[in-house]
This record gives sequence, structure tokens and C-alpha cells, in this order.
Amino acid sequence: MVKKESLTDTGATIRGMVERITFHNPDNGFSVLKVKPGGRRQEITVVGNVPGIAVGEVLEAVGEWHRDPRHGLQLKADTIISFPPVSEEGMARYLGSGMIRGIGPEMADRIVKAFGKDVFNVIEEEPQRLVAVQGIGPKRMDMISGAWVEQKKIRAIMLFLHSHGVGSARAHRIYKFYGDQAVGLIKENPYRLSRDIWGIGFKTADSIAGSLGIPPHSLSRACAGIEYTLDRKTEEGHCACPREKLELESGELLEIPPEIIKEALDRILEEGRLVSQRHGADDLVYPSRLYRAEKQLALDLCGLSAGKHPCSISDQRAALGWVQEQVGLKLASSQKQALLKALDKKVLVVTGGPGVGKTTLVNSIVRIFNSKRLVIRLCAPTGRAAKRLSETTGMEARTIHRLLEFDPVGFCFTRNRNNPLDGDVIICDEFSMVDLPLAHQLIQAVPPHAALLIVGDVDQLPSVGPGKVLRDIIDSSVIPVARLDKVFRQASKSSIITNAHLVNSGKMPRMHNERNADEGCLDDFYHIECDEPEKGVSLIKKLVKERAPMRWGFNPIRDIQVLCPMIRGLLGASNLNLELQTLLNPSGPSFTMLGTTFRLGDKVMQVVNNYDKNVFNGDMGIISAINEIEKGLTVQVDGRQVFYQGSELDELVLSYAVTIHKSQGSEYPCVVIPFHTQHYPMMQRNLLYTGITRGKKLVVLVGNRKALAIAVRRIGADERLTSLDQRLIEGGNRIVFGS
Repeated sequence: MVKKESLTDTGATIRGMVERITFHNPDNGFSVLKVKPGGRRQEITVVGNVPGIAVGEVLEAVGEWHRDPRHGLQLKADTIISFPPVSEEGMARYLGSGMIRGIGPEMADRIVKAFGKDVFNVIEEEPQRLVAVQGIGPKRMDMISGAWVEQKKIRAIMLFLHSHGVGSARAHRIYKFYGDQAVGLIKENPYRLSRDIWGIGFKTADSIAGSLGIPPHSLSRACAGIEYTLDRKTEEGHCACPREKLELESGELLEIPPEIIKEALDRILEEGRLVSQRHGADDLVYPSRLYRAEKQLALDLCGLSAGKHPCSISDQRAALGWVQEQVGLKLASSQKQALLKALDKKVLVVTGGPGVGKTTLVNSIVRIFNSKRLVIRLCAPTGRAAKRLSETTGMEARTIHRLLEFDPVGFCFTRNRNNPLDGDVIICDEFSMVDLPLAHQLIQAVPPHAALLIVGDVDQLPSVGPGKVLRDIIDSSVIPVARLDKVFRQASKSSIITNAHLVNSGKMPRMHNERNADEGCLDDFYHIECDEPEKGVSLIKKLVKERAPMRWGFNPIRDIQVLCPMIRGLLGASNLNLELQTLLNPSGPSFTMLGTTFRLGDKVMQVVNNYDKNVFNGDMGIISAINEIEKGLTVQVDGRQVFYQGSELDELVLSYAVTIHKSQGSEYPCVVIPFHTQHYPMMQRNLLYTGITRGKKLVVLVGNRKALAIAVRRIGADERLTSLDQRLIEGGNRIVFGS
């Protein structure tokens, strides 16, 4: 209860029911609440931090009054404590606030009318009584009961995290991973959060550890910091880090003396979580999983290539003539040589840029193997790439994850060395984007008798994950390689393909400028000169919304993809997504979580592998439904409907604009690429080349020519530290010399 005179006091305590939540930041708990104290009609604005709050709850806030110039009188609270609602009105508001899945405002009123002030006890202790309420059957009863129990446990986790200065945005995910043991496990070792929970980094875990009293120079903190530093290297694509560099960077991060860092690293190496191996002049430190994957992948590739080819063709030249008749094309010299190698070599890499006939070659190989009744399995890293491979071959193609049949219960692939794939020929397209762990999983599942055909453009960006597998395989010279380098006449008429090859050879692309575009020239490659990032944003919005749809007939959401070198900056993917969402999909049912508003009809991308849902990093879709009752949304991904609870939305980002890295393996009718000196850290040849090759019908670059010139000249800026090429050489020598 608040006294009238307290509104003018320098300090005050108020207690009342939460009427509205004007703002709540789940990361830090900062909230702006409208509270109605008992006995008063006027709402009071309370501003402060609270880990979790719902409409209808009772809160007690202690703080000082402050008159905001724009918002008037507010209580700036130092502490806020929330309590369950005690009035029937409050109970109905609380149940209908969205906290409990399966209960909306109307259903909440019905439930409270049926059970009065006993409603919470009924839900918790006698949930079977809920079926007496109209609209509640056994299924919804179970949903409500389960959500109630989960909310109580999550609230306890939120309060614990908040008490240690950490926001509550990840509470649902923490509870889902650790269950009822969450608080105990975090107290035992807070650093496990950074290893186990998607979205929680080392700094967050370190903050909790500090608040729990773990000394800053402790070995446990040093070990966690070393592993975090090495994890950051793998996120940059490296498979290992020189020990001296790892110790130096870990010490700088943690501000811990070198002797403690050395002792901690020795302990981790002894425990086997990291592995050290001499490489040239350096001692390299690997995460053990990457060390094993790199070593075993090399042995598997060498062993597979040494076997006998499953296809026995006595007259390969006759097969070559036959397949040319079948496809109705005369193959180029490099294609013929590649096809003959595919009939002879058990493991073969086919590489080349756009327009050189990789698709025709793969189709020809498939026709010959089909005629010999061999079982062929086709795969690619992404759903889009697999769909394209299926369309060009007329055969089923799957993503690698689906081909290997991931088991979410055991959290492993069911196809492996002990249960290999049932095929005679395994063909994997877009292999440049396959990282080391996935390559290891795929190759070990290839049956010993089968042939393996690896297809990819080695000049594109390497995989998002660690390693440069395709490059290392080619550089080792152990596995046979067929290079396609002749650009076919029809492809050479495309400015997209011509300019991709120019960029790849270190030359500036030839393109039409903005003036040509306005005159109505219908070429497929343009550059719009723009020095100011602000103007660049406006130009991109106009291109996507008006010019490209009007002139070429592209659908702004379905056909046009903005590809950015970076996430940050005015011309980065994050800002452009907000601009394009406001422009293309400004209103409608929506769901806000972790600072992002997801709206019905939005284009979104999955940014982490989710094996339970069978969706993977880079998969894109459209939000097809917003579910107010279950508090989540549905995304249509590759023809499937995938449901996300609110706590899972940090796995999604808006994808009107995505980074060029995330676009690998995909093609779009139209791509718009902001390329500006603002993106200097990412300017390099293979980035520009990869972006250009994503466009099928139209590519538009927006930015300054200086940025293009820098990128065309700059190579090797992202060189990764890997050892797969050397391991392949060693494995090949062992097979050749029998050692």
C-alpha cells in the first residue's frame, strides 16, 4: 500500500499489481512497469531491474522518485521483489499474460471463474480438474500443467542468475539442457555454461564464477580461459594454435601470470581435452575432437582411394561416346579427362568455377554408373544445394546430415564406420563448404567398396566451421584431382560468370554502372558507385523494393538476397535486416525475443545446428505462423513446418540480408552486394568471388570501386592453420611404401 505523501518523498516503498509491462530487456532484466498500488486508481511507473515479471503479479519496489522530462513521475527502484498474485483479477491477468503455454486471456478468465483463488493449487496439485473448464481437453491440460512446473523451475534459475549480475535471457535453454540440476551444476562449475549452452560465452560464465567467489588466478579459471581462447581460433576456421601464441593470448585475456597459464595448459593436455603435436617449428595445440577428426579423415581418404573401383568398364572410351549421345552434348577435353578419371579412380575431386560444366560432368558420370546398376547416393551440405543437385540430376539428393541419419536421442549419426551408407557411389557437391568435423563423419560412413566423388569450387570461401578440407585435399596431391577450366560459350555470355572469373584471376570486373541501369540496359551485372554508407542503405532499399522487381520482375522477399561482407556497420547484415524488414514486412502478428522482432512473413535463417528439429546452420525459411497460445512461431523450411518456442528464437535471425559466408552453397535469382571500404577487414578476393557466384540472373554491387580494387588484389588474408594436407601426404606414403 502506498501513502499519498510518499509520492513527494525522496525515498519510497510501493506494493501493487503489475498492470502492464511497457518494456523488459531479458538480457539484463531492465524493465519499465505500470503498477497499480492497492486502493489507488492511478498507475505508477516503476523503472528497475527484475529477472522475470508477468502482468498480474504483485511487486514491492524500493527506490527514489524521479521526474522524467518526457515520461513524468517515475519510481527508480533499487530493488524489486515479485510475489504471486493474490486477487482473482491478478490471477487471471497473470495466467493470461503469456507465461503459461496453452492459456490465453479468455481461457484464463474461464479457469479463474471455475476455481477462484484456489486456481494455482488446482493447476499445480490437481491439474486433472482443468478438463471441467470449457475448451480444455487432456492434451491442453497436460500442456498447461507441464508449462506451470517448467515456469516455476525456470523462475528459480532466473532468480539465481540475476542474483549474480547475469540476465535471464538464457534461462529456458539452461533449464532444457541441465533440467532440475541446473543451479547445482552451475555452482559446481560455472564455466561449463560456455561449453554447453548456445549463446553463453566465456565472459558471461566468468562473471558468474567471480560472483560465486572463484579466485581470478585459480587453475579452473585458467583452464576455462585457455579452452575459450582456442575455441575462438576454431571459430575463425583454424584447427589448432601454436602453443606459445595460445599461452600469450590466454594470459592477456585472463590477466593471469604465465606460470599459471602453463600449469593449466599442461593439466588440460594431461586430461586429454586438448592435444599437442609438433608441426615444423611449432608445437600445435588442438581441441582433441579436431585432432582426431583430422588424423582419421586423412587415413580414411587414403585407405578408400587405395581400393578397387566398384565400376568395371573394359572400354572406357566407348562409355564416353555413349554418354555424349545420351546427354546430347560434346564434352570438352577437360570434361572427358575428368569423366575417364571418375571411371578409374576410386576417390576423385572435381573442381572448377562457374560455367565450366561441373553439372554436365556429374550428370554424365551418374548416367554411366546408373547404366551399370550401381547404387548412387547424392548429397550436399545445405538444403538448397541438395535441392539444386536433385533438380539437375533427376535423382534424390539429401543434405549430408540427413544422409547420415542423425539420431537426436543418442546425439550422433547412425551412419558411421560400423553402419556405413548403402551405396556403391557417393557424390558430394559444394564440398568447399564442408568443415573438418562433417567431412570426417561423411567419409567414415562411405563403405569400403564404394567410390567417392567430391565436387566443389576450391576458390570459394572455405567452410564456416574449422578447416579448409577441399583445399587441403587438393594441395596434398595424394587424391586425384580433375580441374575444369574451360568456360563454355553460352556461359561466357553471362557477365556474372565472366566477372567471377576475372575477379578470381585478380582482375577488376567489367560492369554497367548506375547510368546504364537507368537507361534500361538489361545486362546481368551492375555496379552502383556510392561513397557514403547512409546513401548506400537508401540505394539498397530502393533496389530491393522498387527497381529490381519493376525492371526484372523479381519478388523482393523470395527472389532477392542481400549479401554482406560483415554483420556490423550501416551496410552490415544486422542493420540492413532491420531496414528491409521495416520496408518489406512492416506490420502483422509478431513475436519479440532477445531484442529481435519476428513477424509473420519474415525471411529467417537458422544459425546453429538443431538436430531435434532437423534444421541446420544456414537453412532459410519464411515465418508461416505465429502461435499466441503456445508462445512460439512456425517457419517453413524446405517445404517442412518447423515450430520454435520463444526460448528457441535465438537460433533464428532475420535473413533479408545475410553474410556472404552464410550464403555458401546457395544460389539466388538476384543478389545485391554492398561492398564498401567500411568492410575493410573482410575485403579479399575469395569473398567477392563467392558473393558474385551466388547470383543466377542478376548481380548488383553497391559501394565504391576502391573497395573492389582492394578485394581483387588481396589474397590469403584468411589463411587457416590446418594439417590435413600433411597428414594426407604421410598417409599416402604409408600406403605406397607399406609403412
